[in-house]
Amino acid sequence: MPPRMERSIDNNRLHTMKDGEIVRRLLHYAKPFIKPFLIVFAIMIVTVTLSIYEPILLGQSVDVIIYDFDPAELTRLLSILVVIILLSNAFNFAQTILLNTIGQGIIYDIRADIYQHLQTHDLAYLNSKPAGALVTRVTNDTNTLNEMYTSVIISVFFNVMKIFGILIAMFVLNARLTLYVLIVIPFIFLFAFLFRTLSRKAYRKVRANLSSVNAFLAEHLSGMKIIQIFNKEQIKFNQFNERNETLKKSYYRQITIFGVFRPTMYMLYMIAVIIVFYFGSESVLDGAIRIGILVTFHRYAGDFFQPIQQLAQQFNTIQSAFAASERIFGILDTKAEVVDQPDAIELEDIKGEIEFKNVWFKYVKDEWVLRDVSFKVNAMESVAFVGATGAGKTTILSLITRYYDIQKGQILLDGIDIKTIKISSLRKFIGQMLQDVFMFSGTIRSNITLRDESITDEEMRQACHYVNANYFIDKLENTYDERVRERGNNFSSGQRQLLSFARTIVHKPRVMILDEATSNIDTETEQLIQDSLYKMMSIGTMMIVAHRLSTIQHVDNIIVLSKGRIIEQGNHQELLKQRGHYYDLYRLQYQDQSEEGA
Repeated sequence: MPPRMERSIDNNRLHTMKDGEIVRRLLHYAKPFIKPFLIVFAIMIVTVTLSIYEPILLGQSVDVIIYDFDPAELTRLLSILVVIILLSNAFNFAQTILLNTIGQGIIYDIRADIYQHLQTHDLAYLNSKPAGALVTRVTNDTNTLNEMYTSVIISVFFNVMKIFGILIAMFVLNARLTLYVLIVIPFIFLFAFLFRTLSRKAYRKVRANLSSVNAFLAEHLSGMKIIQIFNKEQIKFNQFNERNETLKKSYYRQITIFGVFRPTMYMLYMIAVIIVFYFGSESVLDGAIRIGILVTFHRYAGDFFQPIQQLAQQFNTIQSAFAASERIFGILDTKAEVVDQPDAIELEDIKGEIEFKNVWFKYVKDEWVLRDVSFKVNAMESVAFVGATGAGKTTILSLITRYYDIQKGQILLDGIDIKTIKISSLRKFIGQMLQDVFMFSGTIRSNITLRDESITDEEMRQACHYVNANYFIDKLENTYDERVRERGNNFSSGQRQLLSFARTIVHKPRVMILDEATSNIDTETEQLIQDSLYKMMSIGTMMIVAHRLSTIQHVDNIIVLSKGRIIEQGNHQELLKQRGHYYDLYRLQYQDQSEEGA
């Protein structure tokens, strides 16, 4: 397996952005939904107006009861109040439905962008990121944004409008009493600023620690068999517990910050109520205002601090959403290193001629894996690469499909530099059969066709017959509709390998790559596929990496690699006559096989 390439991004460093940049990019995703948002804003303005008018009606009703009781007037005021309450609930319902529809649409777009971006990334980047961390970006972080779009954004505007609307109404009713209430405003802004600063740091830490736990779980659940074989459950539990403890502490810090802020805001609210009653009572006794005004101001004081408290609570969601946004945009801002050139061409068809010209390649700085490698494979020929582990065999195959880009030299396909070909067009003509076969959850049919509806059942069955996979498929209860569990763990290694052969053949490649594709196949299964390999050589150009030299004796050319350089090449008989490195490998392997047979 190739080592992980160096990246300019430190996996442990948190991607940080300014708030303005985050808001701008989040609003960009909301832009296609501008019309529904405008409808929501219109509903919100009506709702704010109704909520501000409600305490005035309540105060007027109190004055009617206390000062000049008039049943008809009281009935009129209370009827209007009931209508306002019903309208407010109706508008809130419509607003909630519309916002959730908008939010789901936006999150759908964000999630699709992340997944599409990851699909087009190069292997160097994907290998440098824990799978659990990437899953967290696509799922947890986007769900965090969903709450912000569906409840926070509009709610923030609603609460801000309500605060200013209440202030205006209070000034209109009694400017002197309003100024007394505003004494607490500076303290509100001070505590809000402190809370915003501390909670932002706390949420960043929570998201980073949550990602660490997810990454640990994803890796160790996949490797649970190894953990159990070596009896390392307690050690791995202790490692998980350390991460879990760190996550718990970060949550505690977040809760503590919010736990201090909320009662502080409630205390300021109670101070404002005391001010209203103290100075308002004096005015009532002096006859300057009626009790209805005092009742209205008491309601306004509650309505004034309620949105402020909601804003405080929404700071949690906002900070969490901003922290999630930083991590999401950190993924989206990371550019793939292997990309199409602006003038990249689309191939209509290829012959399958491959040539390496003085190719140099390294995964890590100053550690060359291939050194001045040159060879040519004619169309319809078969070539095998042999050598010790780390000689560069698998690397050569990875470079042909442009999973990585070389640093020096050229790789040509039918005489065309592969860097000038669109990646999708290049890979369309290449089929790969790897040592570690990946099977998707589904059926045998879906794993062979990869849900390509252009592939007929007859073509699928012919491909399976071609590679002798039909021998075990026909014995299954549901044949081609047999369920495949996660990673195909209900099939043997040999069966999975035969299915990968069929999957490759049915897509009609011009170039076939076999990367130690027979290493996991038992002797009986190997005999079944030997004739398949011979037939496959007639389909197109074939490039093979194999430790079992018995599987490559009939190829047209064998290239022997050592420390990234070609040291020998020729067919099987020619290399044996040279009595060089290949001869030693063959003699050693033949001796091992003889001892096993004995």
